[in-house]
Amino acid sequence: MFELLLVLAVLAAVVLIVSAPLRRARPEPPQTGDEVAELEAARDAKYREIRDAELDHATGKLSTDDYQAIDTTLRAEAITILHDLDRAREALALETGTESD
Repeated sequence: MFELLLVLAVLAAVVLIVSAPLRRARPEPPQTGDEVAELEAARDAKYREIRDAELDHATGKLSTDDYQAIDTTLRAEAITILHDLDRAREALALETGTESD
């Protein structure tokens, strides 16, 4: 009788150890709505940087060459953010079943 209980206890321990990865909570993927909000904030920040560079150039704080280099970089980054934002909005629309803007 004792051997049977010992075998059952060992078997139960093995089942618990082997099934542990299956019982773990899976990390939740990032919420698309949160991603959209983050990208909108990044877009607004990038627009502010572009306006600041324009103002610095207009007030003479930046030379034309420096301004053109900075402006090209900032606008390229803004375009990347806008493309990412479009993709995130489309994913959110598919996820929620609504039309995107």
